[in-house]
Amino acid sequence: MTKKINATALPDFDMAKYLPDDEAIAEYLTIVLEENDPALLAAALGDIARVRGMTEIAKASGIGREALYKALRPNAQPRFDTIARVCSALGVKLVAQVAHA
Repeated sequence: MTKKINATALPDFDMAKYLPDDEAIAEYLTIVLEENDPALLAAALGDIARVRGMTEIAKASGIGREALYKALRPNAQPRFDTIARVCSALGVKLVAQVAHA
């Protein structure tokens, strides 16, 4: 007999625990960007901002802490200006590459 697992009994997954250094953060962002999903990008930047400290990222980006939490929550649709300011505050940059079919 197979034991059923109740999904609500599973612990929440926190990606921030798996981002120990700049290389891991860059790799994570690269993978997320390949998905072409603005909401996923916002959530990923939120994960990274939590690792670096949301208050510090808010100060460095010039965005209020509450507004930053709102803009970087899952399923958010932040403006490009917000993404650019957060990336700058995080010390990362978005890079364009030739897309291959």
